Parts: sequence; structure tokens; C-alpha cells
Amino acid sequence: MTPEEAFDAAMRFENRANPYPFFDELRNTPVARVSGGIYAVTGYEELMALAHDPRVSSDLRKSRPPAGMGRRFSGESTVELAPEIAGAYGKEPSFIAQDPPEHDRARRQCMHFFGPPDSPDVIPGQEPLCQQIVNEMLDTASEKPKGQNRIDVVNEFAYPLPVNVICRIMGVPIEDEPKFHAWLADITAGVFDLGPDIHTEEGRARRAKGEAADAELNEYIVGLVEKAVKSPGPGMISQLVHDNGPDGRMSPSAIVNNTILLFFAGHDSTVNLIAHCVLTVLRNPWSIQLLCDKPELIPGAIEEVLRLQSSVQFFPTRSALADIEIAGTTIPRGAPIYLMYGAANRDPRRFAEPNKFDPQRADNEHVGWGRGIHVCFGGPLARLEVNTAFEAFLRRVKNPRLVQDPPPYRISQVFRGPQHLLVDYDEIEP
Repeated sequence: MTPEEAFDAAMRFENRANPYPFFDELRNTPVARVSGGIYAVTGYEELMALAHDPRVSSDLRKSRPPAGMGRRFSGESTVELAPEIAGAYGKEPSFIAQDPPEHDRARRQCMHFFGPPDSPDVIPGQEPLCQQIVNEMLDTASEKPKGQNRIDVVNEFAYPLPVNVICRIMGVPIEDEPKFHAWLADITAGVFDLGPDIHTEEGRARRAKGEAADAELNEYIVGLVEKAVKSPGPGMISQLVHDNGPDGRMSPSAIVNNTILLFFAGHDSTVNLIAHCVLTVLRNPWSIQLLCDKPELIPGAIEEVLRLQSSVQFFPTRSALADIEIAGTTIPRGAPIYLMYGAANRDPRRFAEPNKFDPQRADNEHVGWGRGIHVCFGGPLARLEVNTAFEAFLRRVKNPRLVQDPPPYRISQVFRGPQHLLVDYDEIEP
């Protein structure tokens, strides 16, 4: 199998549940030119080198973007705005699609209201809410009529927790959840489908639906920013609008695009990780008793799940600012680069028995949170949420059993996770 064939197979929806054999094929050439002139980086050592290489840009305005990705990440507006605000919005991308010094300044401005050193209590302060939501969801499941002891771990457990928390932090009205839930689902299935399936009639229809949802979400966030301008309120959107910190005030378009980034990433990848934690232990039932007997192993087990089942498999914004020689391959200037986290996390040159789930793996410096300056902004919050949810599931759900393996997966190759995860159980203890 050629690198291009292996890459195309890994990107196909029919292989979403298990792209890893194709990643193994790709790693035979750890930096390989594949479909569309993309350079796929699947080796751990090579990925680490490029993640820290200043010749690798994340700014799509400096290169040709992968098909379908340019407007969302280059900062170009997807929304027809009223003339009086058209000049303010849609020009500046989020910090995940910027390079220093713009990236560093925008990330500092956001972190000012999200974590240390300026806001050290924001994330720890969410713990009571996390515990409340998780226990309420399990309480609801425990009240199902006799004989209906089944839970969809994605919809009934993994999703409600992070979406409630990120809404609270950002200042997004939780009562609008049905609207943005639908938008985000359509965006993930359309805008974030980067495989050969997008060229089918169904794929083109998904893309159109995803772009329409992207426009609606953008317009919705613009509305929240405009409201915060006129009437300050709780949450990070309003804080950014009225920030007079040392880096100055963030532009309106940057506030919109960074809000969308943090809102999207602030719950989507966490949903995937919670679902994969449950899926992984149910595939390895011996581990359930181990983690129940030794709950201190749970944080390490979560990191091991993230290594095995990376919530973000890659992010399609990198490109070469110059010709780069690496692993016997020359990446030409301007070429798009995919740092394939899901592949590097199973590189046998770095991890012993890389396909094995080992909740006590001692040497586990995986790249599931990304690396370099773009390392996951919300990692500490995700760890809190997943630890809370996973610990409660292990403690309270008795004799859980998979209904279907593999479960159905969502379309996106980027944000990879089950669409549903049905689990039967004997009971849910108080």
C-alpha cells in the first residue's frame, strides 16, 4: 500500500472506527506526501520536531489551505453582516490559526480570563458543577423503568457535562443549547470532513449544510459579542470585550473567532475522550476492577486512553514557510502539513506495545494534547471534566456492557469520536 493509498483509507468514513492499521502503513514513511500535496507526519520523533519548528506555520493566510478549510480558519467571514459592523468582524483568525507574535498575544488575552496566573480559580471553581452534573445524569439514568437499563454514554453522559461548563465559562446561554448543538453537529460532519468522501454527492450536501451551520453559529456569536458591548455580563465573551489588560483590547473579529474556537474545542474533544474512556475499559473489562480498587490510577488511565484514541487526530492548519528536510523527505515551502497525533501516539519506536491499553504505563509522553505553542489551551479543564465523569461512571455503574462494538462513529476525521455509545448495566448505585 502506497502512502497515498494508506492516507486515503484512513480518511474514509468506513474506517473511522479503526484507522490505526492504515496509520501503521503510513509510518513506514514517517513523513510522506499524500493526496492533495499534503505532507502527513505519522512518526512520533518527526512530529515532535515539526511541532516545535518555527518554519512550520499555523496561519492559513501564508499558504494554500486544504480544500474546504480556508474560510473558517483564515478568518474570512462566512456571514453576510450588516454594513455598520461588516468592517469589524471576520478578518482576524483565532489563535490556533496564527503564528507568533500574534498567536502569543491572543492566547495570553484569552488565558487572562481562563487560568493562571491571572485567573487561577476559574477551572478549579468548576469542580462542584462538574460533580453535580455527572451525578444528576447518572441519577436520571438510574430512574429508568425496570428492564430499560441502557444508557447512551455520548448523549446522556459525555455531552451534557462539558457543554454546560463551557457555556458557564464563556457566558453562552445554556437555553440556546439545542440550536448550537445542531450547528456544531453539522459543522463537524461537513466542514471537518477532509477525506475522499467529500467528493460524493452526499459529501457535497454535508459540506453545504456544514457551511450554512457555520454561518449561523458565526452570526449567533457576533450577536453575543454585540450584546456584551452594550451590556456587560458574566462570562469570558464580555470579559474580552471590555478587557483593558497589558496586551490591549482584542479586536471584535478575534473575539468572535476565538470564542468559536474555545466553545467548540471546549466541549467536543472532551465528549470524545469521556466516550473513549468508557469504551476502552469495556473492551478491557479486567481494568474496571483495577481502577475501582485503585482510583488513584484513573488520571493516568485517562492519559493512556488519550494516547490510544486521540480526541483530535490532527489539525489542518499547518504549512511550511520554507523547504524543510526531515526523515529523508523534503517538505516544500507552502505545502500543507498534517501532524497526525493519532498515528504518532502509536509509534512503536516510542511506545512499547503501542496498541495495548496499559493504565499503569509509566512512560507516556503522548501528543494527545498537541505539542509546541499550540498545545491544548483547555487541557486542565478537560482533565477535570473527564476525571469527574470517568470516576463516577466506574464507581456507580454496575456491570456495564457494550451493546455494539465498534459503535457508530461521527463523520469527522479531525474530531474523532463515537456518535453513540450504548451501554447496558445491572444498576446504577447512589
